[in-house]
Amino acid sequence: MHFFVCIFINFAFVINQIVLNSNYLMKYIFIALLVGSSLSILAQSRSVKNSPALTEASPSSVGMSSERILKIDAMCAQAVSEGEVPGIVALVARQGKIVFFKAFGKSDNQINKILKRDDIFRIASQSKAITSTAVMMLWEEGKFKLDDPISKFIPEFKNPQVLNTFQYKDTSYTAAPASGEITVRQLLSHLSGLGYGIIDSDERIKMIYQKAGVTDLFTTKKITIAESVKKLAKLPLHSNPGEKFIYSEGLDVLGYFIEIVSGMPFDQYLKKHLFEPLGMNDTGFYFPEEKANRLVSVQQKNEKGEWSRYPITFYDPDYPVKGARSFFSGGAGLSSTAKDYATFLQMYLNGGELNGVRILSRTTVQTILSNQTGTLFGGADKFFGLAFSVITPKGEEKGGQGSAGTFEWGGYFNTQYFADPKEKMIGILMKQTQGPVNDNTGWKFRQMLGQAIDD
Repeated sequence: MHFFVCIFINFAFVINQIVLNSNYLMKYIFIALLVGSSLSILAQSRSVKNSPALTEASPSSVGMSSERILKIDAMCAQAVSEGEVPGIVALVARQGKIVFFKAFGKSDNQINKILKRDDIFRIASQSKAITSTAVMMLWEEGKFKLDDPISKFIPEFKNPQVLNTFQYKDTSYTAAPASGEITVRQLLSHLSGLGYGIIDSDERIKMIYQKAGVTDLFTTKKITIAESVKKLAKLPLHSNPGEKFIYSEGLDVLGYFIEIVSGMPFDQYLKKHLFEPLGMNDTGFYFPEEKANRLVSVQQKNEKGEWSRYPITFYDPDYPVKGARSFFSGGAGLSSTAKDYATFLQMYLNGGELNGVRILSRTTVQTILSNQTGTLFGGADKFFGLAFSVITPKGEEKGGQGSAGTFEWGGYFNTQYFADPKEKMIGILMKQTQGPVNDNTGWKFRQMLGQAIDD
């Protein structure tokens, strides 16, 4: 209040001085502009570029065949009718226009609930690219360097150690000092040496993480990312930082890092600086009662071969609408809709801007989509950048994956996406299954999108 009173007094003084001496005019116009810019710094900046928000249009208007798009429609319908998946929301966009957007099947077979286009899905690891984007937004503000050690911000990570010996009988272990500190860049690109607890490929890491009480993915329990990350920081690494690509909880660490650097709770930072500016109104960690009925059930095939709700295991599948709602997993905790996620990807295809709002610079997008892993991920066909897996020219040559530069990922509950900068095309499949399924929609959808291009 005192701040605004002072501003009012200063402007009253300005008016008085203008009357007395016009030489003061330009000086105080400058001051007024400076004050105005400081008050607006919390919002993402307006852009000189003004790409329109995603709207629907005919396939032919963007160089795609309506007849061939119908083949994708038929493929999705067949996958549902033959029991490959209980339901699908499929979305295709090209040149900033949605040309196919349809729901198939059920959101919950047990209660015969029809799936709708705007239903909400747990996107799990599709959260990672969103968290990475928030990290790079703060990087653009000069808050840190990518090669800064994470211990500079989270001291518990100082002097990391690598697992050496392990005793299965009591989970005791020995560890040796790592060759270096974990950096922000390594956390973004999964080169940190950290593991992934309950879903880790190394049984020893699983056991160590579980004994330490690390929360790996999502939970209804009353815990914060700060508490979990600080436990994680004390545990041994798979390997020395920078040596191997190991899919990890690095993005959960970066969720806590965002809280430290921004001075805001992670969920609020995303909402204020990313979701609201882009109009992603159905994306978040947890949902109020009025949106709970739009959350699609996680389903599995039961012993009768029928779709049924997935039970509570090491997590409650209804975490987005139940429990303490206090754990903001940067690696796996978000839920979203097909259109919201397409909006996020369109911002990237536009070079960091959408609807006149600048989220990232074009040069930052180029950095995010550049090779950060050398040959440690994907062989000759793919590399990993700072948020996505990216197709190489060799990958393009094999066919069915998109153009070189296409970026992609998916989620634990059977969601997939890709965005092709050359063809200016986005493909999203939203499904919600766990356990073994005979689902071929992912590769078919992507492969069949190429055949629908007609320009």
